[in-house]
Amino acid sequence: MPAFATVDAYLASLPEARRATTDALLPIIEAVLPGRGAVWHGHPVWSLGPKPGVSPVCHLKAYDAYVTFGLWRGRAVTDPSGRLAANAQEMASVRLRTPADVDAALFTDWLRQAVDLG
Repeated sequence: MPAFATVDAYLASLPEARRATTDALLPIIEAVLPGRGAVWHGHPVWSLGPKPGVSPVCHLKAYDAYVTFGLWRGRAVTDPSGRLAANAQEMASVRLRTPADVDAALFTDWLRQAVDLG
């Protein structure tokens, strides 16, 4: 995938099916982390620090068949749905195949917990 200067450029490059999924997710992320998104290591990341990647909270990464939504401290997030899958170190993520996979209340709760974890 080519390098992108902005989150919008990254999202605009996605195929329609992946873009529909990110369109459902982006307003949820921006409601909790307004203006905190940037492209870091080739994909959108939302961080609490003064520059991209400093105190990262979450990220999006598009693949051919799905979009991954990940939380850096995801293993510490309470997930009553059981949808978050543990990844490397403290991370956890969920694969989103369609916009219907995005549960606004659940994802907002995850994000708020992740922000509180710092």
